[in-house]
Amino acid sequence: MDMADLLKKYGYAPDKEKIAGDIERIAVNIEAIKSEEVLKSCFSMMDLTSLRTNDTAESIARLVMKVNAFAEEYPSYPLPASVCVYPNFAAVVKDTRKTADLHATVVAACFPSSQSFLEVKVKECEMAVENGADEVDIVLALNSFLAGEYQQASDEIKAVRAAVDSVAASQGRKVILKVILETGLLPSLEDIASASFLAMEAGADFIKTSTGKVEVNATPVAAYVMCECIAKYHEATGRKVGFKPAGGISSALDAVSYYSIVSAVLGKDWLNKDLFRLGVSRLANKIISEIEQKTVNYF
Repeated sequence: MDMADLLKKYGYAPDKEKIAGDIERIAVNIEAIKSEEVLKSCFSMMDLTSLRTNDTAESIARLVMKVNAFAEEYPSYPLPASVCVYPNFAAVVKDTRKTADLHATVVAACFPSSQSFLEVKVKECEMAVENGADEVDIVLALNSFLAGEYQQASDEIKAVRAAVDSVAASQGRKVILKVILETGLLPSLEDIASASFLAMEAGADFIKTSTGKVEVNATPVAAYVMCECIAKYHEATGRKVGFKPAGGISSALDAVSYYSIVSAVLGKDWLNKDLFRLGVSRLANKIISEIEQKTVNYF
């Protein structure tokens, strides 16, 4: 597998000047876009995330119970799309939630570094699905990708995809697979594009920017490139792949910025929780506060 051939296959080369200009135009108009409707839409597409070393079954259950009670306290608001946790807490989310519409999302396959044996990564993903995970977020094997071993990086995603699908099928359901590119560690926009196409070809349902665990996480430029790649992939294959920015998204304006990028590049068809997610740990309260025009610390 050659990355130059992959970009050529989809007829894509990132245009830095055009991307910068488009992002600037979005930034100038952001306040006009930031309506209550858009903010509530962003809220509905959140993966409400807790990935702390001191997470416990009790603390995760409390978070899910807050989501359960949210509909009563804020009846005009949608629920977030999911609660995202470490794989050992998948069952806690599943067993505590009041509705299956609130998905149990896990980070797995030796998140956040993806540095382990493939068998360990696959087993962790299998166990997470066995315990009720509806969605599995894994990290692209950068140890392979950055070494130019692209086929190996692809094969790892395919192995996880097959394992997750097999366990899910045995339970009569399907599980969403998101692949994190860790764009802040990729050297160039061409690398971000190549990683995007590689992950999609290997079976990713979503491509995601970041783990939130490195110095540079989600950026508008990386998001724009990834969305352009999703558009090119859809044009070539007819398959719609979702997009998830994550890491450092901490204000309502951040959320609206990524919403606007998705809208500009991919269109309104992508502006729903089936194709767009925001990975957040601090954003929920900021969106509620922005809508209510007062400080709210619900979550």
